[in-house]
Amino acid sequence: MKEHIIQTRIEELTPEELSPQERELVNRAKEATRRSMADYSKFHVGAALLLDNGEIIEGSNQENAAYTSGTCAERSACFYAGARYPDVPFRKLAIAAWTSEGKPEGMDWEYYFQRDPISPCGLCRQALLEYETKSGAPIELLLYGRDRIYRVRSVADLLPLCFTEF
Repeated sequence: MKEHIIQTRIEELTPEELSPQERELVNRAKEATRRSMADYSKFHVGAALLLDNGEIIEGSNQENAAYTSGTCAERSACFYAGARYPDVPFRKLAIAAWTSEGKPEGMDWEYYFQRDPISPCGLCRQALLEYETKSGAPIELLLYGRDRIYRVRSVADLLPLCFTEF
């Protein structure tokens, strides 16, 4: 028997440690949460995707009563970017989420955001990985939480034992 240990390197940052461009990306992801349609889960997710050409594409989760016909914020952003700029690689993706569920009315909007960062679901990880594989360069992830921000250097780091031959 041969044993393999799989590790994922995640950096924990404060907002002050982000570059101005990264701060803008996180803020755009936070703003995108306001355009989510989360009537069922009440979990508002926003994503902001930086392309190699400098464009920033935003996405938000869009739910539907037929759950599988909705889409996540990350795929919303990457599918739009892929359709609009098919040959432009993705460089960075920021993700933010909040819920007002169980929180008192009148609370400052900033405090509705999750305390801890959230990461993409499995479907989004695979979709992003295919764009990463296509471009031959990593897509860096900035996962926003009120108390900390995580930086993941590559989508592949979140999807060990992934398949990339398609």
